[in-house]
Parts: sequence; structure tokens; C-alpha cells
Amino acid sequence: MFKFDKPDNLVELLEESVAKFSDNKLFGTKNKQGQYEWISYGEFGRNVDALRGGLAGLGVGQRDTVGLIANNSAEWAVAAFATYGCEARYVPMYEDELAHIWKYIVKDAAIKVLFVANREIAAKAASFMDEIDTLEKIVIIDGEGPDSMTALEAAGIDNPIAAKYPGPNDIAALIYTSGTTGDPKGVLLSHGNFTSNCRAGWHLFPELAAESRSLSILPWAHSYGQTAELYNFIQFGGSIGIAESVTTIGDDLQQVQPTHLIAVPRVFNKIYNGIWTKVNDEGGIKRKLFVMGVNAAKTRRKLEAEGKSSFGVNLKAAFADKVVFSKIRQKFGGQMVGAMTASATMDEGIANFFFDIGIPVFDCYGLTETSPALTMNSPSSFKFGSVGKPIEKVKVVIDKEFGDPERGDGEIIAYGPNVMQGYHNKPEQTAEVMTEDGGFRTGDLGKIDEEGFLSITGRIKEQYKLENGKYVFPASIEESIKLLPTIANAMVYGEGRMFNICFVVPEAEALKGFAASHGLSGEPEELANSPELCTMLTREINEQLDGQYGKYEIPKKFIFLAEDFSVENGMLTQTMKLKRRVVVKKLKDQIEAQYFDKNSL
Repeated sequence: MFKFDKPDNLVELLEESVAKFSDNKLFGTKNKQGQYEWISYGEFGRNVDALRGGLAGLGVGQRDTVGLIANNSAEWAVAAFATYGCEARYVPMYEDELAHIWKYIVKDAAIKVLFVANREIAAKAASFMDEIDTLEKIVIIDGEGPDSMTALEAAGIDNPIAAKYPGPNDIAALIYTSGTTGDPKGVLLSHGNFTSNCRAGWHLFPELAAESRSLSILPWAHSYGQTAELYNFIQFGGSIGIAESVTTIGDDLQQVQPTHLIAVPRVFNKIYNGIWTKVNDEGGIKRKLFVMGVNAAKTRRKLEAEGKSSFGVNLKAAFADKVVFSKIRQKFGGQMVGAMTASATMDEGIANFFFDIGIPVFDCYGLTETSPALTMNSPSSFKFGSVGKPIEKVKVVIDKEFGDPERGDGEIIAYGPNVMQGYHNKPEQTAEVMTEDGGFRTGDLGKIDEEGFLSITGRIKEQYKLENGKYVFPASIEESIKLLPTIANAMVYGEGRMFNICFVVPEAEALKGFAASHGLSGEPEELANSPELCTMLTREINEQLDGQYGKYEIPKKFIFLAEDFSVENGMLTQTMKLKRRVVVKKLKDQIEAQYFDKNSL
């Protein structure tokens, strides 16, 4: 059993910060006038106290389950901490999830009280009351009346109760995995899992303090957003501005002025591609100046790595920083110190670019089952192209039984106080992933270099063999393809086949110029079926992959799609992972046409 440092539960973690930082801003949310309004730690703490009393009045107590269907908000966090203070378990769900998934989770987790964002969601969930025995009440966050969150808080003010303190091994939350195959699995995460993980992360970023601020763009319904942002920033008195939507992030950045971003590589890939698209469109002296600055910063970085320096290079880099790069940083709000990414490995070239312009982006690695962080790059220890070294109290072992001898990789097995307590109601599936000595089999393939940095090389369940017996890891190829500014999405397929094919979704915004120059409307349907576009994209993809992958790995045929993979069409999970089996099933006819075409060889 692990020995946990204090605070070892989320209730005390919050109470310590409320006591220390009572007047500090905590959560910022846009009002109807489009301006951010902030609540303090003290105000938040009082709201938690009130709602805790309200939940207790409904009979919520130890080991009961409270659910929530809502996007990030101050109320999201109030409901979470009020639940923890009742020694109950919290089950967050995505607001834009399918109704049958909500129903499955509410029933599987035996939810007693369900918070929902608004009356529209309440109407969709109304039938749950009759169909699920454990569900006793639905509470509406954005609403008035006796079934509202406001009314429940008022009841708690009239009947206050003191917070109870769970033990480190008591379950804090059930985080349901997105379910790329089969039903979602409820990952049981304890208070010690969360507190040990956010503490270990904080220790690697000593600049994080009460003055630090994040712009929340990732859902807290996932463990990454919860641990790395919500609990992490609360423990040192930081503040969190909540993004209004994906379409307003530019304005949100300007108003919130974050010092840090908790994001995924795709965010920075799109920004990188957008910057270069704009620079190339402007051309002329602006482009020359930008390229000069990028090259100077790159040269300066390489010289510094060798312990060298050049006055001329430093002068060019400083000039570019003042004239060009400072404007890019200003687009982020002007206060950015750095960012953290996970879910996929950041492209090394793009990581170096942001480092050179003064916004270092540090790649990390983990899973829901590990709360989630296992390894992290940090300001004091980083290697771009890797996902960092194991965090404190975490051990990573490579089991080469499942790897490729040529690559020297194997399955990543994790040990530490952050490893889950198991899958809810699924003892057999828990046994499949847990080793006898308490390790968690991640299902990911990786290798550790001589300096201790971990690199991810693939995923066991996603790898497949071609007809010739060669192994293919499609995710890596897809990530390389998606680095092209003209590509929105891609999926490689070829299991048991003679060769790989690839589904490609063109990036509509980046192709407007192409459409105009070829007399096309710019509509996705027309672009996806344009011979000129298909020829251009095929050439770009082949050039991108050539030299990085073996000839057998590079797709021989491409299918261009007008509709992107999405949660709505069932092809993506809520965490933006491909549901490969769903895509293959839906596009089966197009796949077969590629392999049985008489010209396919």
C-alpha cells in the first residue's frame, strides 16, 4: 500500500486553498455581455458548503453516487467538491454525449442524484427516473424553481453540514472511458490517485503559483482536464478562465490572458499551420522576415545545445522576437509561460517551433486508468519527440514480450499511487490489465532511452499485419499526415490486405485559395470530389511520408471524404479518438472497392 502525502483527499486540498487564497480569483466565466466575471476562492468555498448541505439533505452519503451532464463551469466544480465532502462518488458526463450512453452510465454507476446543465437535457433524461431504480432526483444547473441547483444550495444554507474527509483509497470519481469498442468502462479513481498525481505534476513546474492562470478548453469530464487543470491549479491558488466555445478561443485568450494552457497537440498543430498559411499568403518582406527569424531562433537553439553562441545569430533572433514572435505571443494573451499537451505525441518540429518563439509546449503521457499522468516533460528536463520521464513515485517498465525486436520497444506497464482501483462492475476486465504485483498494462508500446525519456511507438490493439506479415501502426502514419495544413483528418486501413489505403478529410479553411484558383465552390462535397484536389493532396501526403516510413506502410490509395469523423456521426469518441471499427463498418463498400478494383495492383 502506498503512503500518501497530505493532503491525501480532494476535500482537504480545496479547504487548504480556500483558507490560504480566500480573496484570489478562482473561476472566470463569460457573461451575456461577452465579458469575463470571476468568483473568488472564498465565494467558491461557500457555494460548495451550501451544496454539500443540500446533497446531504437528499440523503447523499458515503459511497453514494452523484452524476453530472454538463460542460465545464464553476457549477461543475461546485457539484464535484460538494459530492466529495459527502464522501460520495462523482460521475461526470459529456454534455454532447448520446442519450443512450448517459443512460448506460447512470444505471451502471447507480447514480442517486443527477445534475444536468439545462432543461433541454433534463427533458432527454426525464425517462431515466422511471427506468433506473437508483436515480432519485434530477437537478437543473441553469434554471430556477424547486428542481434547480440554486434551490438545493438554499436548502443547504438552511441545513449546513460539516465536510467529511475521505481516505486516500476511497473512490472520488468514476471516469467512464470513451469506449472505442464495446460499452464504456467506469474507471474507479481514488482521492489518493488524484492528489498524488496533481502534486507530482506541480513539482515539475515550480513556476506555477497563485498568479498562474489557465484557459480551460479541455473537458473536465476526462481525467486529463480534471487533474492537470482543475485540481492542479486549485492546489496552488491559481485561477481558471473557462472558454466560451471552440469558436471564441481567440477572444477568450485575449480576455483571460493565461500563463499556461492544458491542451492536446492538435490545438498547436492547427495554430502552427494557421501561422504558416497566413505568412505564405502575405508573402513578400513579411514572409522573408518571419523565415529569417525562425531560422535564426533554430540556429541559436542548436548552438546553445552545443554550448556555443553567435552574436549575429542572437541579434537576428532578438530582432525577430521583438518584431514578429511577440505578436504571435500576444495572440495567446501576452502572458503565456508554457503549455502541456497529451493524448498524442507532439511533432518534434512543431514543438521546437513553439519553443523557439517563446511558448514551450511540454509533451506528457498517461491514461484515464493512471489518473492520468505517468511521464512528463518539464522546463527542467525535456526532450522533444519523447513524452518525458516518469513523475515522482511512478515507475514505468517495458515488457518486450509484446514489442518489436527491431525497434526494441514493448508494452508499457505502470506502477504508482496514481494507478486506478479497477473498472466498476468489471472484475474480469480489471484482471486483464492488472499484473499480480499491482502494475497496470497500458496497452501502449514504447521504449525508454539511455537518459530515461519514454517514447510512444504504437498501441497493441491498433497495430495490424498486412498480407505480407509486416506490422503497421496506423496512428503514427495518421499523425504525420494530419500535420499537413491541407488535411483535417485521416485514417489508415489495411489489416490483412495487400497494402494500406487511407481515408482523408481535406481541411476546408486551408483550401479556400485552391478552390478559388480552380473555379470550385469551396464546398466540402465539391472539393472532396475534385480530381485536381485529389492529385494535389496525394502528392503532398506521399512527400510527407516518404523517408519517414517504409514503402509497405505508405498508403497506395486514398479515399477523400467530405464529412469529417465526429462524435455526432459516431466515428470519434468524446476524447477525439477514432472508432476504427465504426469507420470500417460505415465505409465498407468504399474499402472493398479499393482492393477489388482491377487496377488496384
